[in-house]
Amino acid sequence: MQNYVVKGTFKAGHSWEKFTKNVESQNEKNARDKTLSTFGSKHRIVRALIKIESVTEA
Repeated sequence: MQNYVVKGTFKAGHSWEKFTKNVESQNEKNARDKTLSTFGSKHRIVRALIKIESVTEA
């Protein structure tokens, strides 16, 4: 497993908030999916309101 840094924005009320999340995953695609599912479950945000700008290996 590798560590990835996922950066992006999500819709919080009427504004867009920035986020940076460290994710342990097998590859970049799984790191994106894990981030989307985490935000959905913790913040009740649908995937369409989350914009991932970059995924880099840490």
